[in-house]
Amino acid sequence: MENTKATTSDIRLAVLIDADNVPPHNVRGMMEEIARYGTPTIKRIYGDFTKPNLAQWKSQLLDYAISPIQQFSYTSGKNATDSAMIIDAMDILYTDKIDGFVLVSSDSDFTKLATRLRESGKTVYGFGEMKTPNAFIAACDRFIYLEIIDQHTEDEDQEKEKPEKETAAKPASRARASVKKETDKKEADKKPAAEKKQAGTRDAGGIRKVDRELIKLINSSIRDVEDENGWAFLAEVGNLIIKKQPSFDSRNYGYDKLTTLVRSMGRYEIEMRDTGNPNVKLVYLKIKAR
Repeated sequence: MENTKATTSDIRLAVLIDADNVPPHNVRGMMEEIARYGTPTIKRIYGDFTKPNLAQWKSQLLDYAISPIQQFSYTSGKNATDSAMIIDAMDILYTDKIDGFVLVSSDSDFTKLATRLRESGKTVYGFGEMKTPNAFIAACDRFIYLEIIDQHTEDEDQEKEKPEKETAAKPASRARASVKKETDKKEADKKPAAEKKQAGTRDAGGIRKVDRELIKLINSSIRDVEDENGWAFLAEVGNLIIKKQPSFDSRNYGYDKLTTLVRSMGRYEIEMRDTGNPNVKLVYLKIKAR
């Protein structure tokens, strides 16, 4: 039987960037993130590149093969860039074989565009800063905050820039570190269980805190897909959460994966089920009885 299931490399994406509303230092991390969802076959950026504030974009365009679309501001107070980007998106929709669109902007003016593209059966990924209005976020299938991408990129750069002499600790330093680690572990063991649990739900370096709204979102999603025993397949829970809240990302809360996020919260039972493949396990979870 012919395998018709599309892989990530088969998914063709049109990437349209609003240069007026996105800082240029996000490009590398953003393009790496986009590659997780498909192949960016069309990459265009819109703006008036004669303006000094967009000069930094010029050095990024060649590195990532992004085609600049020059759009002069014909009238003061009118955003011609948005209009050009919307017109191009509709042209691509009807003339190119594209599976999805990536709209990079923090501007609510693209809310209607995202809605229209989804009505035509296209997947829409939004990228923007935390200031992005909720209307645009809700209009996308998924929305990723640029602050998270920027934070991840900075962490990687810091790891690469660490001098070798700093990573190779001296024997005496290792001994002191080992003693300190053992002391910290003993102190941690003395802490009450309630305090440990609270520490587990604390933000781990993300841009958002674990709060009641997140707990409510996860709990309702579990109940929507749980079996008769209360167990829910984590992948289904994650997909449902994103449908309910397109901007959800475990990285927003400082965790790389949803599994580590829910485990840190201490509110759920987690079960790893065998699949017959020793390298693959299915993760199930249920709400703990109170």
